[in-house]
Amino acid sequence: MLEKTSVKPIDKVVVRFSGDSGDGMQLAGNIFTNVSAGLGNSVSTFPDYPADMRPPQGSLSGVSAFQASVGKGVHTPGDQCDVLVAMNPAALKRGYKFLKPGGVIIVDIDSFNESGLKKAQFETEDAIKELGITAQVIEAPITSMTKSALADTDMDVKSVLKCRNIFALGLVCWLFDRPLENALKLLKNKFAKKPAIYDANAKVIQAGYDYGHNIHATVTTFRVETEDIRPGVYTDINGNTATAWGLIMAAEKAGRPLFLGSYPITPATDILHELAKRKDLGVKACQMEDEIAGVCSAIGAAFAGNLAATSTSGPGLALKSEGIGLAVIAELPLVVIDVMRGGPSTGLPTKTEQTDLMQALYGRNGESPLAVVAPTSPTDCFTMAFEASRIAIEHMTPVILLTDAFIGNGASAWRIPEPDEYPAIRTPYVPADKVEGWKPYHRNPETLSRYWAIPGTENLQHRIGGLEKDSDTGAISTDPINHEKMVELRREKIARIANDIPEQEVICDVNADTLLIGWGGTYGHLHEAAEELNKAGKRVAFTQFRYINPLPKNTAEILKRYKTIIVAELNTGMFADYLQSKFPNLDIRRINKIQGQPFLSKEIVDGVTKIMEGK
Repeated sequence: MLEKTSVKPIDKVVVRFSGDSGDGMQLAGNIFTNVSAGLGNSVSTFPDYPADMRPPQGSLSGVSAFQASVGKGVHTPGDQCDVLVAMNPAALKRGYKFLKPGGVIIVDIDSFNESGLKKAQFETEDAIKELGITAQVIEAPITSMTKSALADTDMDVKSVLKCRNIFALGLVCWLFDRPLENALKLLKNKFAKKPAIYDANAKVIQAGYDYGHNIHATVTTFRVETEDIRPGVYTDINGNTATAWGLIMAAEKAGRPLFLGSYPITPATDILHELAKRKDLGVKACQMEDEIAGVCSAIGAAFAGNLAATSTSGPGLALKSEGIGLAVIAELPLVVIDVMRGGPSTGLPTKTEQTDLMQALYGRNGESPLAVVAPTSPTDCFTMAFEASRIAIEHMTPVILLTDAFIGNGASAWRIPEPDEYPAIRTPYVPADKVEGWKPYHRNPETLSRYWAIPGTENLQHRIGGLEKDSDTGAISTDPINHEKMVELRREKIARIANDIPEQEVICDVNADTLLIGWGGTYGHLHEAAEELNKAGKRVAFTQFRYINPLPKNTAEILKRYKTIIVAELNTGMFADYLQSKFPNLDIRRINKIQGQPFLSKEIVDGVTKIMEGK
């Protein structure tokens, strides 16, 4: 073996794995980030894949990508990548525009044949020259090297070719000084029931690593620096998995069983998949026949005493609206998870947007208030799923949890929490001194939430439903004065949740005249943009909302401190409109994007700069 090339320490790096939908780019990217998280790096990922079920192999429409940023101070997957892995000409054509100046491109040169170039609509035999690429290009014979590494196995050609992604992963691990031991452990877990497949991938990842080492693919390899991190067990986790685990933690803390009733829908289905695996923790996860059955089964489970949840995306939230209204009037604890995607209708199933906010706030008939919360990152999905569950139970209300495709599918490094880091959930059972004479809509005087009588509890037989009830007896009532009273009680109950959530925090240059505002999953890009603006001498403060309805108690006090307020969101201005309705005297400026893609930090920097300069 030759001596290893020099190793240069760097703070962070962005790698984009790109290839056909069947090339395993998501798996290669996930392993790379998981290994990095285990080494103490911050990570942020962006899976970008087509909505087509079976796009033509090698075509531009079939390109699937996975972009990962790892290192110190990572907030986003990066606007551009340092390294682009292109498994075929189409991946190169789609992906080279994401490469930083001076970056590195790794191509599987075996795929750059006449057929591959034609499918990607190249007009010449030299794709690099045709695209005008001046970056360093490593032309690696990934396909032939993979075949060579597995020549002594009994695998058929199709199975051998499925290992090409792992060869590319080995080469990237060499480039960034990632040890293979942790990657091998992950592969072993992935293929625990298929030892022959594991053995093949173990050979191939080593072959990719050795290839980079032996040919000195670059003059320098890089060591990505780690954070000063709190001791603990770290892994990378995507938002959908974190959401599922947050529900499990909440059920444990509430002392109630967890039930999920859902219907599969992109990009939320993985929540159902994850909870279906957790029978060992007492979770009941049921795939229902449609979205309406999903929410109705969860409402029945809530009545029966479960922490009940249902998961969906925008089209499913529309179908669930009548059921959610039933949970509002029955005042049952229900968590509705909406992993937002582009719309309307079927829209952009695999792409991200924040276009369901108004539907979450107002998309039901009648006066139908409920709580709305939104996590800011994949790991925050755990915390906010827990919070949504806590609010639902302690305040006896449906809660809509608005995640999105970007953070639902994306991953971040996560420290697995200790059980005592999350508080017990105060389940509002009927107090012993109120059992005698209790009726189902008697309320806690502080929170105005009704008490939760679990069916089967002695002396607490009761009936609730979708028809308006008398505030005292719980009997069906059409009395107009009683109806108005119940409407006001339900609205005030939601408003009082503000007493039970954290106050809003402002970061960056808090004494600036300009405040940048975001909500939910745009946090990383907006935070990075605010920091870049501050470094450039532009005085900008920043705040990101996680609690949408009700807003934190100090929201008005914060907003009145700033002369210029800018709301950036992945829609046409829904949160800006919402704030404007709450605080009509504000002059709110807007930065909006509706392209099915997350913000680039540069887009926010440019937008804020133009507003500050009066352009």
